[in-house]
Amino acid sequence: MGFADLRDLPYPWDTLTDVRATAAAHPGGMVDLSVGTPVDPTPRVVREALAAASDAPGYPLTYGTAALRERVADWFARRRGVPDLDPAGVMPTVGSKELVGLLPSLLRLGGGDVVVHPEIAYPTYDVGARLAGATPLPADDVAAWAGRSDVRLVWVNSPSNPTGAVAGVDHLRSVVAAAREIGAVVVSDECYAELPWDAPWVGGGGTSRVPSLLDPRVTGGSTEGLLVAYSLSKQSSIAGYRAAFVAGDPALVGDLVATRKHLGMIVPAPVQAAMIAALGDDEHVAAQRERYRRRREALLPALRSAGYAVDSSEAGLYLWTRRADDGAGERADGRAGPTSRDLARELAHRGILVGPGEFYGAAGAHHVRIALTASDDAVTAAVGRITAS
Repeated sequence: MGFADLRDLPYPWDTLTDVRATAAAHPGGMVDLSVGTPVDPTPRVVREALAAASDAPGYPLTYGTAALRERVADWFARRRGVPDLDPAGVMPTVGSKELVGLLPSLLRLGGGDVVVHPEIAYPTYDVGARLAGATPLPADDVAAWAGRSDVRLVWVNSPSNPTGAVAGVDHLRSVVAAAREIGAVVVSDECYAELPWDAPWVGGGGTSRVPSLLDPRVTGGSTEGLLVAYSLSKQSSIAGYRAAFVAGDPALVGDLVATRKHLGMIVPAPVQAAMIAALGDDEHVAAQRERYRRRREALLPALRSAGYAVDSSEAGLYLWTRRADDGAGERADGRAGPTSRDLARELAHRGILVGPGEFYGAAGAHHVRIALTASDDAVTAAVGRITAS
């Protein structure tokens, strides 16, 4: 599959027309818990920085300003347990999705190359591989691809979208070791790392202990062949800014910068200034995390009381949900359990729109993804509908 073939690949959310219509017909209106779009106000510190930098007549740097790259390095040291990150290995991106979708192409992968991604995964990992003409390989077990010379890129997603599962240091270290043996690049999508909920991933004051791919315990002291993708959309409520970055191996980043200069893929200067402000202010991140925690603590018991089970979901913005009497797609009496579409329709009849797990791979066929990104009033309404007899 290449560029032309992607025109025939339906965008998953466009296939929910009937389910959306059912939810919208609810007498109280629809509560949308499907796409993880932030709804809370952008923090003042970020908006003021954007406004102050709005006089920007010249072209910004593809590489990003030195101040931004240094701020990212400082943030990694302060918040992610990654000291001494080289600012030369940092580049802003136009949101993280464009990087995920285009990275195989930017790395010049093509026919005969394999891109590994999690079995339950954000669909853009698969799409990005196909766009480049490479072959996607869903695999959670390192043994499924270790030693293969055709594997050129390995995606890690921790905390996971959609499941919220967190990869520990030992697993990350095994991925890095196996990839380095075959010369593959490892990229970790860590966009939800500041949103941990359960032990052992929560430190004092709710701070994150989610390990980064760039953690020295994982890397052995070298970022060679390693990149982290990160977005400020969720933690700073600036999805509309398309503010993200990639960080890690300076050689890989330098190669990406050189290619992106030709393509004009540049983060606007005012957005770069806003990113500097956002990364330097921990207070608004803590406040936003508290909002999501409050909504999670309302939805989680409601779902359980209504006969649903929530798997993983120890971090991130989603509750990975199935019927409690449904194991791996099969009930205790041997009958097939409800599909993710069945569950989505079930909740749509209560006026709640959620994301079918099938969007994230075959392994998600009996789950739905329920987002925490709705207002307090909307979540309260959802809780009432879920628990109603």
